[in-house]
Amino acid sequence: MTETPPPRRARAEIDLGALRANVRTLRARVAPHVRIMAVVKADAYGHGAVRCARAALEAGADWLGTATPQEALALRAAGITDVPVMCWLWTPGDPWDQGIEAGLDMAVSGLWALEEVVDAARRTGGTARIQLKADTGLGRNGCQPADWPELVGAALEAEAEGLVKVTGLWSHFACADEPHHPSIAGQLDVFRSMLDHAEKAGVRPEVRHIANSPATLTLPEAHFDLVRTGIAVYGISPSPELGTSADFGLRPVMSLKASVALVKRVPAGHGVSYGHHYVTGTGTTLGLVPVGYADGVPRNASGRGPVLVDGRRRTVAGRIAMDQFVVDLDGDTPAPGTEAVLFGPGDGGEPTAEDWAVAADTIAYEIVTRIGARVPRVYLGG
Repeated sequence: MTETPPPRRARAEIDLGALRANVRTLRARVAPHVRIMAVVKADAYGHGAVRCARAALEAGADWLGTATPQEALALRAAGITDVPVMCWLWTPGDPWDQGIEAGLDMAVSGLWALEEVVDAARRTGGTARIQLKADTGLGRNGCQPADWPELVGAALEAEAEGLVKVTGLWSHFACADEPHHPSIAGQLDVFRSMLDHAEKAGVRPEVRHIANSPATLTLPEAHFDLVRTGIAVYGISPSPELGTSADFGLRPVMSLKASVALVKRVPAGHGVSYGHHYVTGTGTTLGLVPVGYADGVPRNASGRGPVLVDGRRRTVAGRIAMDQFVVDLDGDTPAPGTEAVLFGPGDGGEPTAEDWAVAADTIAYEIVTRIGARVPRVYLGG
């Protein structure tokens, strides 16, 4: 059988061996009774949801997590049917019926959602698995403490009718990636209080959880029954202030590579790319890298984004365009087709996603998640 050649223009290499190792590392950081949820929302942060979900489960993840019901249903449709899948971002009119039939754990943050899921349970004749979300201080989704008794009471009434099963009580940190932020202890106190109320009222959850990746790595007191590991599964530190990926024993899973499409000599004083924000100081060589903001390379890293070409770190020269950008090769003349590495684990001298995050004034989560569908994913270690 003839092997398919690797994509030449650009590719995102996804190291599933590294992902499995990251899950095992995270497993070792929590107590034996604590379950691991691998979050695969947003197409597994750009890495490919189905392939990454399967690899995470192979390595010992117990749950999968998504944002939207459509993401969760896609996992079920792909044959991932024998593990709990939770989805938490529901809007009015979403497919509660399908969620019940697929056995999803569905987050409920307010009475409107409980009413919709109860109606769906009556229509389908099933019992909905729901998890009540508490807003302990993040101020996004979730039920405020003042409204919690009403939501808990209504959920218990629906459970008594056999329409729902309250499988979880949960919340989300606002500042777990900021060491010693006072809100962390405050949210934990509120969460414990809201758990206490629900459990005294009669809720018997399978899982209680508040820990995201940074809390998993640094706050064992927040682990409860389950931790939701997102960016850490993909080998990226949730915060440089907490430590690097290597500090936590994690390895970045995605490497973004492209082939240099053109190398040419230009004289001193030559403008480069739109707006001529870069002008050559001397005669030099320019290399054309055929990826741009349509592929997810952030335009606001223009003039700053780092790239490894022919064994040397270069910097984006001028503006990043929709489909391409230029690097100043300082007179070097690598052959067209030479590999340009935008980011990877960093142990070969290449930049990391964190380096691009600094260049674009953002976070590494965004760098990997925004890599678009036009860039093929090539899976290694499968």
